[in-house]
Amino acid sequence: MSATRFTYLGPEGTFTEAALRTLPEAATRELVPMVSVPAALDAVRAGEAAAALVPIENSVEGGVTATLDELASGEPLMIYREVLLPIAFALLVRPGTKLSEVKTVTGHPVAQPQVRNWLRNNLPDALWESAASNADGARLVQEGRYDAAFAGEFAAATYGLVPLVSEIHDAENAETRFVLVGRPARPSAPTGADKTSVVIWLGDDHPGALLELLQEFAVRGVNLMLIQSRPTGAGIGNYCFAVDAEGHIADRRVGEALMGLKRICPKVRFLGSYPRAGVTADDVRPLRAGTSDVEFTAASDWLARCQDGRA
Repeated sequence: MSATRFTYLGPEGTFTEAALRTLPEAATRELVPMVSVPAALDAVRAGEAAAALVPIENSVEGGVTATLDELASGEPLMIYREVLLPIAFALLVRPGTKLSEVKTVTGHPVAQPQVRNWLRNNLPDALWESAASNADGARLVQEGRYDAAFAGEFAAATYGLVPLVSEIHDAENAETRFVLVGRPARPSAPTGADKTSVVIWLGDDHPGALLELLQEFAVRGVNLMLIQSRPTGAGIGNYCFAVDAEGHIADRRVGEALMGLKRICPKVRFLGSYPRAGVTADDVRPLRAGTSDVEFTAASDWLARCQDGRA
């Protein structure tokens, strides 16, 4: 395995590259852009890279389905950390282009909902076509295929473009969450401000099936931060669920919730327990009564005494 190489959703100049460069370890790695999320992750599976950084969630559009689906299928991978990056777009054009001359625009599909209102108000007649990434859209503008691209302003110099308009975003404080993904290994130690990600498959479709899954978390006081259904490909009505839960697999409440899911579900894929970005243990709200590790241990000891006739 190449321990000195990280892959990311490319080409150069993407928000993913900008997020990757915020990690201290990126300064000592070879950063290799890939044409797609599957390509970035497959390089890790093949041992050609130690890890890959890919987008997984946007505060405007929700989960990034390409990443969720790729993590749910194929050879298992594991999330080791997450990065939050504020997102604002610039309208990049070839030098000399005026706003009135922009008739075609491009960008990543996830970008469109974040600039839809701006487009409606400023370029209502412009034709939108999606690109593989925002940076790839900038490359296509450089080649003359489109008049403008929505991308990070930092991508302008890479592709010989200029920002015609900057700081474009329909939603204030928009963020994208990225995850650093590697081969499965022992999770890092709990920090007190962690997140656990899993993918869960329903056994069969019946009334209350989803509720049964949620109850495994609820009765143990585990808060869910994300739950998103994804089709399994086995036909209409067949879904799996990507779930992010507060806590670490080493926490008794989280570990027992995962064991409960494993008992009632045909398949549970553990995607990792890792520190939450921008959150410390002091920021995490107190646990509900009866859900701390101390209380789980005390209850387990009590049960053992009952079984031994010592209660």
